[in-house]
Amino acid sequence: MPIETIAIIACAYFVAAFVKGATGLGFSTSALPILALGLGLKAGMPLVIIPSLVSNSIIMVQAGHFRETVNRFWPMFLATIPGLLIGLAVLEMVDSIVAGAVLGLVLMNYGAITLFRHGKPISDKIARRLAPISGFSTGLVNGITGSQVMPVLPFLLSMRLDPKRFIQAINISFSLSSIVMAFGLSRMGLMTLETIWISLAGLVPVYIGTKLGSAVRNRMDAETFRKVVLIMLIIFGVILVAKFVTN
Repeated sequence: MPIETIAIIACAYFVAAFVKGATGLGFSTSALPILALGLGLKAGMPLVIIPSLVSNSIIMVQAGHFRETVNRFWPMFLATIPGLLIGLAVLEMVDSIVAGAVLGLVLMNYGAITLFRHGKPISDKIARRLAPISGFSTGLVNGITGSQVMPVLPFLLSMRLDPKRFIQAINISFSLSSIVMAFGLSRMGLMTLETIWISLAGLVPVYIGTKLGSAVRNRMDAETFRKVVLIMLIIFGVILVAKFVTN
């Protein structure tokens, strides 16, 4: 593997882990723009599975309320699976640059919604009706782009959950998506033994980045840093869309 490719992967892992440690934003969402720009989206998607699962599992153990969260949101989690499988089928048919442009649009929307979120919380009755739709839509977007945050993140934010239950719910969604994604990408021939070994080796920069990010979180205003990262994601999204337009 060329040294340039190794450098791109290590950079993506470190930056994403640093951001996750400092702000809690999703590992895949931060890593994929760098990988998509450097390697192409289809090549980058299998590389985030293992690091994402490891980081999510750690956070799920720390957050608690696992059984309660599963009992409350199981329709959403279950609906994610068919959406993801359909999304992967679409991904197999489209060009990597097109999929990258879709990821760019998702990042731009995610960044804008998270930066400027307002509005009243939705009721539990409405939330129960929307949960399967949110899960299916999230799986669909995830299968096409690799991003696991839309629309599940704004949906959960609108419920005004306490931080630990919010973190548990969204990380269960992330983890389930990663497991299904691993099987789907393997069937497509994208998740290979080489990508698994690269991902395992990449746990070193992931660990270092997470530790440094946590240290930064304890020393500076996390909200300011979060806003900077979201603006960066929006910029990455614009670049991915521009790459498609100019190609």
